[in-house]
Amino acid sequence: MGLYKYQRTLAAPVSFTGQGVHSGRTVHLNIEPAPPNFGIKFRRTDLPARPTVAGHFNRVVDTSLATVIGENGCIVSTIEHLMATFAGLSIDNAIVELDDYELPIMDGSAAVFTRGIRETGIAEQEAPRFYFWIQKPIFLEDGDKSVCVYPDRRQKITCSIDFDHPAIGRQRLEIELDENRFETELAGARTFGFMHEMEMLKFYGLARGGSLDNAVAIDKNGVVNEEGLRWPDEFVRHKILDCIGDFSLLGIPIVGHIVLHKSGHNFNHEFLKTFFRHKQCWKTTTLEQFEAAAG
Repeated sequence: MGLYKYQRTLAAPVSFTGQGVHSGRTVHLNIEPAPPNFGIKFRRTDLPARPTVAGHFNRVVDTSLATVIGENGCIVSTIEHLMATFAGLSIDNAIVELDDYELPIMDGSAAVFTRGIRETGIAEQEAPRFYFWIQKPIFLEDGDKSVCVYPDRRQKITCSIDFDHPAIGRQRLEIELDENRFETELAGARTFGFMHEMEMLKFYGLARGGSLDNAVAIDKNGVVNEEGLRWPDEFVRHKILDCIGDFSLLGIPIVGHIVLHKSGHNFNHEFLKTFFRHKQCWKTTTLEQFEAAAG
């Protein structure tokens, strides 16, 4: 992430192949550059007429197990890690082609996508980049869950989690975001789950592609993966990664401080709807306008 004057896209196409975590099927993914003001769109090449779905919060149709978007009967599932990659690398425009309904899970993080796009390169475009400039706080709370955004001249996220398990417990991380910090401190944080939950999902025909190669698994004794964790607080880092992906569905980035406590995909999505109901709390602006107003 970062504050850029102009919009950005990929310098060249890049491809990935992997397995869908729920379908268990092999999927081929090709990401192409796109023109200014195009946004992020997903194209299903396996369906007649090759329909597209915009990567936008008003296209979200399910958040129970992953973020799923859909339109006119066409769905694209498990988009959160790739969307986080686009946001983390400040890519505004791209077309994502895939030959199945679910994106590949890769290693359970955004690291493979991030590395591939970084190596391919990022191109600046001749169109101004817009931002949501937060001017007043916006809150959403439900019991012990909360998501808030506060005015700030930086792009910053603070996240806290609290799990009743000694391998996780309470974790909190505050991070000011830029591309390098995203790549080195967040992109590699893997999704995680409890063994009994994963076994139940498999029993019901879900998580067919889930394994220790693409998730951190936890049983009553702790982390099951032989290699252990990539960071002692990998769990909260992954929650921030998910948040970046979820908030990218606003369509343009936020300049402000996002603060989350015990939130997930569903509650993040509810906040995005709340965000647009409070238009008096933000302005849409270019970087030049933001800097001039901020002094």
